Amino acid sequence: MAERTSYTCVLSPDKVAQLKRDLAARGFVFRDVPYAHFGAEHRGEKVSLAAYESGKLVVQGKGTTDFVQFYLEPQLLGEARLGYEHVLNPEMLEARIGVDESGKGDFFGPLVVAGVYVNEAAAGQLMELGVKDSKQISSDKRIFEIAKELRQVDGLLASIVPIGPVAYNRLHAKLRNVNSILGWGHARVIENLLSRVDCKKAISDQFGNKRIVLKALMERGRKIELVQRHRAESDLAVAAASILAREEFVSRLSRLSKEFGVNLPKGASEAVIAAGRELVRKHGAEKLGEVAKLHFRTTQQVLEANPG
Repeated sequence: MAERTSYTCVLSPDKVAQLKRDLAARGFVFRDVPYAHFGAEHRGEKVSLAAYESGKLVVQGKGTTDFVQFYLEPQLLGEARLGYEHVLNPEMLEARIGVDESGKGDFFGPLVVAGVYVNEAAAGQLMELGVKDSKQISSDKRIFEIAKELRQVDGLLASIVPIGPVAYNRLHAKLRNVNSILGWGHARVIENLLSRVDCKKAISDQFGNKRIVLKALMERGRKIELVQRHRAESDLAVAAASILAREEFVSRLSRLSKEFGVNLPKGASEAVIAAGRELVRKHGAEKLGEVAKLHFRTTQQVLEANPG
């Protein structure tokens, strides 16, 4: 089994109390973490962790595997889970398509929808790689590294549908709804993958009425079981799709920055507004729709300082 650098489980209140006592005895250094009972770190063991008020325990660091296998499971949990996730949850290895998107909340850049098909062998490899939702990975460099690894996984197929700002604004003007655009994009990647492989199930995050996607699916796609769930990124196939979508989004945003000579930040912050105003000063307001999603309130904030 490959070394893991992260691990998540849920603890009962009595287990949280026992964990804190045990960590103190092992020489862990405690710290405050927002929304957590406590955080703790042991540099010698190369492990840091946070025990959240929700009951979730998150373990990270190069020493994660040893910490889980030699302390957490045998002494605290009383059962072996690491490496046996597929036994505890057989659905983890079933063939399926996972769908996710990137750029939905970003003023600049495209909306990118990605779909990933995995068979049993590919799902097993994703488990070994410790694939997780792209939003839990702060480094773009790491996103690109993991995306490269994903493309080398046997049995994994991917489809990526980038919707650039010009096309996005045209679609939004027609559909008047972001969820409708998402539904169209999700349907397209599912259809693209079904043209290459037979699959009975597709999983995505619950962003709106499931009928939006079903309506956009063509004849081939209407035979598939479509599952929408909150926090679908916890599914391996969806997590892989989120990484490939983020990679494509970051790549295209970087190219737009170079093309227009303005650093275009992610998100919709004050830095984004400042970049928008710089772009309008350099190229004119008519160019904003080539780099940004115009229905965002950010558009008005950008143009207020650049009338005409």
